[in-house]
Amino acid sequence: MKLRLSSPCKVNLVLNILGRRPDGFHELETVMLPVPLTDQLEFGVSDPGVRLTCSHPDLPVDSGNLVHRAATRFLEASGEPRGVVIHLEKRLPLAAGLGGGSANAAVTLRALNELFGYPLEAVRLREIAAGLGSDVPFFLQDGPALGTGRGEQVEELAPFAALHGRGIVLVHPGFGVSTPWAYQALAGFPDALGGRPGRAREAVEAFSGTDTATACRGLYNSLEAPVLEKHPLLKVFQEFFRERRALGTLMSGSGSTTFAITEDDAAAKATARAFTARFGAGVWVATAVL
Repeated sequence: MKLRLSSPCKVNLVLNILGRRPDGFHELETVMLPVPLTDQLEFGVSDPGVRLTCSHPDLPVDSGNLVHRAATRFLEASGEPRGVVIHLEKRLPLAAGLGGGSANAAVTLRALNELFGYPLEAVRLREIAAGLGSDVPFFLQDGPALGTGRGEQVEELAPFAALHGRGIVLVHPGFGVSTPWAYQALAGFPDALGGRPGRAREAVEAFSGTDTATACRGLYNSLEAPVLEKHPLLKVFQEFFRERRALGTLMSGSGSTTFAITEDDAAAKATARAFTARFGAGVWVATAVL
């Protein structure tokens, strides 16, 4: 038996850093939205162990890959004597702030649980996911969510009415941003490091309504403070989106992907074409319908 599953990405509508915790992580509140742009993974039962292949030459296929670590921890936790062979078809950009690697890991946990007859309950999968990374638990479910703690405490939310049928444009400039660097750099931006609590809940309420323009005024990312100062090109991208009358624009996660929410799919595609005409074909550009 083989399973072939899509692995989506996400954007952060809010990423509000509240301060540094004693354990070295940052306390935060975030609103995460899945986006139907995907990698693909294929899973099959094999001899003991984990064998991973990947289409992207820059990604490791050993324990340096979250997929490999997720599969290893699943097999250990379930006591499954058999092994698994996995192929990752990587389509999303790397180091992009889109949670692609985290999604790959979560999809791996979900797929192996199905492949081996559901030996682990949902709570155990969440524990494994949280141990793999802060964004991984989000991808164990399929809708928007509110994340708290270091992001691993996930509250599932109903679909956002304000985004139903809207378009989204995502652009990645061809360089990544180190997440550890972005968080460390927050020390130089005290207002961004000590954010106002409650932004995320306010955004959830706004996006649950029907006034998209008003809701988009609540888009916020603390990490834009250091990242946009270091990479002003991302500011230029956002200015372009505003010129195109996007409903809202923001950097996702620690970057470097920047996105814009548009009236509909047609507006998203038109914006993407205009973006490529302005900035060239060397920038990764994708659109989707929310």
